[in-house]
This record gives sequence, C-alpha cells and structure tokens, in this order.
Amino acid sequence: MSSLPRRAKAQVQTVVLKDEFSSFSELSSASEEDDKEDSAWEPQRKVPRTRKQPAPKESKPKRVPRVKKNTPQISAGTEGISVKEELNSSVAIAEGDLEDRKNKLDTVQTLKTAKTKRKNSAQSFSAPRTKKLKVDEETSKAGNLEGGNNSTETPSTSTMWEGTYKKEENEDDFTFGQSPLKKMKTEMCPQGQPVKFPPNASNIKEEVEMNWDIVQVLSERTNIELWVCANIIRLFNDDNTIPFIIRYRKELINNLDADSLREVRQTLEELRAVAKKVHNTIQKIKKEGKMSECLLKTLLNCKTFEELEHVSAPYKTGSKGTKAQRAKQLGLEGAARTLLENPGALNLLSYVRPVVKGLSTLQDIEIGVQHILADMIAKDKDTLDFIRKLCQNRYICIQSSLAKVSSKKVNEKDVDKFLLYQNFSCNIRNIQHHQILAINRGENLKILTVKVNISDGVKNEFCRWCIQNRWRPRGFARPELMKILHNSLDDSFKRLIYPLLCREFRAKLTSDAEKESVMMFGRNLRQLLLTSPVPGRTLMGVDPGYKHGCKLAIISPTSQILHTDVVYLHCGQGFREAEKIKRLLLNFNCSTVVIGNGTACRETEAYFADLIMKNYFAPLDVVYCIISEAGASIYSVSPEANKEMPGLDPNLRSAVSIARRVQDPLAELVKIEPKHIGVGMYQHDVSQTLLKATLDSVVEECVSFVGVDINICSEVLLRHIAGLNANRAKNIIEWREQNGPFINREQLKKVKGLGPKSFQQCAGFIRINQDYIRTFCSSQQTESSGQIQGVVTSSAGVEVTNEKQGKKKSKTTVNVLLKPNPLDQTCIHPESYDIAMRFLSSVGGTVREIGKPEMQQKINSFLEKEGIEKIAERLQTTVHTLQVIIDGLSQPESFDFRTDFDKPDFKRSIVCLEDLQVGTVLTGKVENATLFGIFVDIGVGRSGLIPIRNVTEAKLSKTKKRRSLGLGPGERVEVQGRKKRKRKVSPGSRESTCKELHY
Repeated sequence: MSSLPRRAKAQVQTVVLKDEFSSFSELSSASEEDDKEDSAWEPQRKVPRTRKQPAPKESKPKRVPRVKKNTPQISAGTEGISVKEELNSSVAIAEGDLEDRKNKLDTVQTLKTAKTKRKNSAQSFSAPRTKKLKVDEETSKAGNLEGGNNSTETPSTSTMWEGTYKKEENEDDFTFGQSPLKKMKTEMCPQGQPVKFPPNASNIKEEVEMNWDIVQVLSERTNIELWVCANIIRLFNDDNTIPFIIRYRKELINNLDADSLREVRQTLEELRAVAKKVHNTIQKIKKEGKMSECLLKTLLNCKTFEELEHVSAPYKTGSKGTKAQRAKQLGLEGAARTLLENPGALNLLSYVRPVVKGLSTLQDIEIGVQHILADMIAKDKDTLDFIRKLCQNRYICIQSSLAKVSSKKVNEKDVDKFLLYQNFSCNIRNIQHHQILAINRGENLKILTVKVNISDGVKNEFCRWCIQNRWRPRGFARPELMKILHNSLDDSFKRLIYPLLCREFRAKLTSDAEKESVMMFGRNLRQLLLTSPVPGRTLMGVDPGYKHGCKLAIISPTSQILHTDVVYLHCGQGFREAEKIKRLLLNFNCSTVVIGNGTACRETEAYFADLIMKNYFAPLDVVYCIISEAGASIYSVSPEANKEMPGLDPNLRSAVSIARRVQDPLAELVKIEPKHIGVGMYQHDVSQTLLKATLDSVVEECVSFVGVDINICSEVLLRHIAGLNANRAKNIIEWREQNGPFINREQLKKVKGLGPKSFQQCAGFIRINQDYIRTFCSSQQTESSGQIQGVVTSSAGVEVTNEKQGKKKSKTTVNVLLKPNPLDQTCIHPESYDIAMRFLSSVGGTVREIGKPEMQQKINSFLEKEGIEKIAERLQTTVHTLQVIIDGLSQPESFDFRTDFDKPDFKRSIVCLEDLQVGTVLTGKVENATLFGIFVDIGVGRSGLIPIRNVTEAKLSKTKKRRSLGLGPGERVEVQGRKKRKRKVSPGSRESTCKELHY
C-alpha cells in the first residue's frame, strides 16, 4: 500500500468532483467495498506490529488519559499545527494538486522522524504521547499511526475515502489543540450518474448469504432496473431516509416516487427476513445432526417463507416425522432410489421382515417406497418450478361458501355482511384486493369456508410430464414398479404439492392485498395531512354531544386557547345558549365555526345553519365547516395532550383539537397515531407492523416536505422530520430554550445527540425564518464582537475557538457565528450551498433577492439563454440538484405547497336527503378512498359512493394529474345523483349502505 498509487487515485477523484461541496457536509456514507478493503487491511497491520514490538513500551500510550491530566501544555506549537494539517489532509481531502500533496507528505515524514527521536528522550515524553493519542482518535478506523522505524509504512487515513473525494473549500473547519469535527461518510457517486458506477456495483454482499442474488430478486419482484435496486439497497444500508432520498438523491433512484420506494424497502426487508430465518433453520438442523448437502442447497434456494416452511417442516423439533422419514428409518430409501436408477435390479421381496412393523408384507414395502418417492418429488426444485409455471397458464380459482356453523356462535348481522361471498368464485388472476381481504375476514370469523380449486387437467398434465421427463426410470421397469411410481405421483400431488400451492396462492394474494390496503391508507393519510391550512383566522371548535352538551373552544390565529365552554343545544335550551354563542363570537371577533362529525353532528350543523340563515350573528358573516374528529378523543386523554394543555378537561381538549385541524391540519394530526385517523380499509386485518411502518413513513414524508420553522415548531412536529426522533427533537427544544433561537442551520451541530448523519438527513427540511431572527442577530453580534478571540471562520459560517476539552469526551466546542444565512430559509441542502452561491453569481442575483419576483425573472431569463443542462454541466452538478436550487431561490419565504390542495368546504346552509333528486349536481368532499370506490360527504348526513369504475384519469383535474394523485380525503368533487338501488358494500368499508353517485 505505497503512497504513490494512493496519491494518483486521489488526484483522479479530485478532478472529477473538484467543485463539489466539502466532505464535512457530504450526505452519504463511503462505499462498502472501501470499508471492507480497510477492514481487511487492519488485522494485517496489527499482527506484524505486535510481533515486532512486544515490549511493554508501546502499550503505555493506552494509559495516556491519566498522564494527560498532569500535562500542562504542548510546548512545540509549530509541530502541533503541522500535525493538525496532516489530519486535515487525510480525513478531508483538500485541493487535489499532486505537488502540494507531495510536499505535505514530506512534511509529515519529517514530523514522524522527529517524533521518533523525541520518543527516546525522557524530557519531552508526554508531548508526543499526547499527539499520538489525538492521531489515534482520528484514524482509528483506518489504522493507528505508528512512530519510530514504522513511520514510513503508515498509510494515510485517506484510504478510507478513496471511493469519493470532495474538494475542501476551507481547512479552517478544525482548530488547533482539539479534536477535529466528525466527518460524514460519503458514498460512491453521490450525485447519481449510474453509468459511472463500477462494473460490480450491483454485487452487494448481504450479512446472510443465499444461493440467489438479492438485487436480482428485488428487481424481479418490483419491476425496477437492477442498478436502481442496487442504489436503493446502498442508500438504505447507509441509513438514508425516504424524504432525503426523494429530494436530494433522485438520480440514484431514477426519479421513483415515495410509494414505490417504500414498496422496494418492504420487499427488501421481506427478503432479508427470509434469509435470516433460513440460516436460523440451518443452524437448528445442523445442531440436531440431520443436515445433508442436498437439504442445505434446497434451504439456501428458498425465497419465500412458504418454501422454507415446506422444506423445513419435517425437521422441526417435536415433529413426529413424516411418512417418508419413517420409511427411511426402516431402510427403504435405497429401494426408492433403485426404482428410479436401476429398476431391473430391484427386488422388493428382499426387504420383507415379518417381525418388523412396516416391513411385514410386500404391500407395506410398496407403501413405504411410495411415500419416499412422493417426498422426493414434492421437494424437487425442477418439479415445483414446472407445476408453478403450469398453474400460471391455467384457470385457478378461489372459492368461498357459507361455513357450516351453528347460529349461536355467529351473529346473524355478521353473516349478512358477507352475503356477496357466500357462494363466490373468481379466477385468482382477476380477484380484487378488497375481495381477498373480505374473504379472509369472513374465514377468520368462521363465517366462510375458503378453498383454492386447481383443475384435474393441471394434475394430469403434471403427472404425464413427470413420468415422461423428470421422474422417468433409467431402465425398463416392471408394471408393478410403474404402478408404485404412478401412485407416488398421485400421492405427492394430492397430499404435498396441492396444499403447498394453495398456501402459496393464498399467501401471495393476501400479501398483495394487505400491501395495497396499506398503500391506500398511506395515500389517504398523505392527502389528509396535506390539506390546505386556513391561517390567520380565529376559530371556534365544536365537539357535538347530546346529554353532556357541546364543547366549545375558541383559538387565536396562532393556535392559542382563548376560551373554552360547554353549551347544551339539544336539551330544550337552544335559544338561551344562542345568546352565549353570539356573545363569544362577537367578543373574540370569530366568524368561523368548526364542527366535529361525531355524535349529534347533524343536529348541531342544523342548529348553526338556522342561526346563520336568520343572520343572527350580525354584523359577523359566520360560516361553518364539518371536519373529521377521528382520533380526537384518544388524543385528548394522551400524555401529550396533558402536557400541552395541563389542567384542561379532556372533553374540552377535543374541541381545541377539532379547531386546530382546520387551522393547521398537519401540525395537529401528527399528534394522533395514524391508524386512529380512520381513512383506510381493513386496517385492523392487515399486518400491524407493516401498517405502522408505512404510516409513520408517510407522516415523516409529509412533515419533511412541508418543512418546519425550527424556532416556533412543537416538539411533536419536530420528531417527525427525517433523521430526527423523540430524543433528538427534545434535545433541540431544550437547546432552543437555553440558548435562544437558532440563527442558522450550522447551530444544529451543537445539539446533543445530533451527529453528522442526523444533520445530513434533517438539515434540508428545517427552515429558519430570516425576519424572525434579524433583530435578534443584530443585538447578539454587537454583544459578542468584543468577546471573540482567536477565532477561525469557515465558509459555512462556523467559527471554532481554541477551548480546552474536559476529561469526558463530548461534542467539539463550536461557537457558531451569529450571522443568518438566507439559504437556510429555502429547501436547498447545505451540501449545495457552494453551488447555489455560484449559480446566484451567474444569474447576477444576491442573497437579498431570494424569493422575490426579481430573482424569478433573472433565473428565467438565464435558463432561457443557457439551458438547465448546460448550466448544470458548467457547475459540475446534476440537473435535479440544480432544479432544487432553482426552486429554493425562486420560492417566496413563506411558500407552502399545501396551498395547491383543497381547503375545507365552508357553508352557510344545510342540505337534506329529501332535497336530492336524480340528476342533482352537488359539490362534495371525499371522506375516504377504498379499492372499490370513493366515499363522498355531500352534506346530507350520509356519504355517497362513487364506484371505482367511474373514477378515471380523464375526469381528474390538471392539478391532480400533475401531482399523480387520485381522489383522496379532503378533495372537492362535483357529483351527480343516480337512482338509488340496493347495494351491499364490502364489510371493510366504513359505510354499510350508501347513495350511489356519478363522478
């Protein structure tokens, strides 16, 4: 590992990426190949070192912390600077000039030689030990630095980073006399460009090795290109989040959307779970001494849990053993193999043992051989592949019928819900996902009996193929032996293969249906979370009720609770309570009422509509809207609600939550567990682990893409930002309370528990409002200007002081310059600040013009003149990265893309069901979307259903087409009433009967 090849390699990489941002803000980890190369190199360095220097002298530096406490100061200041320069050049590669690198290496060599000489002197022994400790801390992953005669063999720590080198704009990120800041890992080709990947880029080694390539299988199951699957695996292995990948690593995933990326991750986790279970099974079977070479190969070929279950079932602990195993124990396996390989030499009478059970008669011998052959056929890979392929081209149907159970065990109302499926049959290739989930629910409730029907033609063709091809004896077989073989095929198909195929079909259909149900829930949840907010209004939230009254809560435009009360509108006191409501609305200048859609919603709506139509609240022009209160009661008694609204009655908390759902739906709904929001289908029947993971990912995606103002957002909202969690969000809030508002994004690095990887993931989604901090910054800069001494400021706005670190290892002391960065209010990631500033200078703009119309005009004219591809090439970045920069510079400071979505439907009057006629056109709001139809609230107290066949892309608006979204909760639609007809809706929906609409 000579230094010359390393220098040459570093030079090549620097030329390719010379204008990228510094490695301190790199957003991905190093490639696994480089990490493995370094890890393989380390033991080779340690072994000869231990043998050559066994003296206890070399182990003393391990006890340096005790000596360091008594060491007053490092005397050789010049050498300390030189050693720090060496670390800067190795951990974060600077300018890629070969001559400069050579000079630096010569300097390092001189220092090491001087260091060796000084080690022989007892007078200055503590200083080199202190320096050696610092070097060891920074280069522990690449190998410890060696002194003495081994100094010439010490490789630079840059070998860890050979995959990607980034240009370091400044070397002032590190201070003298203290540990340098932690460097982020980078990955190969972080800007995309898959054509530049090395030839073995798709060869990803997993922790658990199988006989199949995980990238290949993942590509086949998701229908995504191989190189994209390889990139996705690398990105997830590096702990990148979906929002970060979608926004800042688009080139690596070929512009996949978030739902597709989640689907790939779920499939990847399934494959890894199968591989892990396979190896656990192998270890158990080996421990019992039952492992054979053929069995090991079969296990390593398993790609699904069903295949693994089929192969490993006979070897489970406590199993009685299969018929084939019992026959093998009697010594009949040789007879079975002879029947296939040399049937002319087989004499079954020679196996008869009258005193042994199972071998007493010739018929017992034939049955035993038959069982062994059936087992061999059922576990043969080629045979199973043939029957699976055969079933793909034949008619296979799934059937359900009413189970034979007593009426006492099952409620008749539940039986009526499954009327559609009491005599149901459908091709497995045509059956809908919601039908599968309905059938499964009926089966679990013991109302339905379900079976998969495979025609006899499939069995006959399978047996014919086996006799003529795969299981044909190699010689002439007597008729009685051929009869055994035929019986073995029939027994194998009926007893082993057919049940296996049924399990596989049912498992595949259920898995696909559950995934689609979860994805539908996720799409609905995203649509609901991204409902356009209604800021700047004082709102009255109403939680309707009968006996216990309607709970009221008035909140300010900033979501502060102004007043809470209870009124009894449906107990004969409606007129008296109207005076109280009018007084409250006038006192707080509130003209918007938000009513929850729970119990007594219809009556409460009629009450307010009647008062509004009579102009009772004049001079206020009062309007109202109906909002879903799903999950509000659960949240009102949660610890989060108690912490946020201490001392307030839980019933009144529900009214506050209902009002805030209109003011800022995202900030309020993230407080509720997603599955309680109630916009899904069969959410209680699907895998709860998969459901929770998907919904949490959707919430993280929505919150991250909208962005949060870190100086005013709540802890609950902050924990859903990509890269953050509950502890990190809590630490951020505590830091903000102790140190005041965040001035720029770099200050996040000072927060406890927020390391480089977390900063990498969350930085682009955190906003810092420039107007909010300007006044604060001006006062702080005046106060701190006389106190800063010996400060080195980097291009990122970070200044580092030479402070002595304590005995306990902690975050590097970083005093961030109290100077706002206008780019911190945009969606531009800190990694691209350097490119953004160069682009800004190219268009002739300044940071003061960010988000203003003048900036938009300059960018548009520059793009028309040059073209975005040429500009990206000149700036040595990608088109997608440049597009993010353009969006960040063009969007106004208060930009919120949720304004493209529909707002709640505010009304002044009510419509009754009797008012509807055939052909009446109404504007409704989507309440829930399922796989069979869309439920629409048209304000008549009962939801209407738009059958899924009537929802076509041609009827979607241009905005919805552009967003690639269908109809989801909160969407406003125009519907036309049709003649009512009897219809039973699938039991998984929230409505059992409905009015059918035409969309």
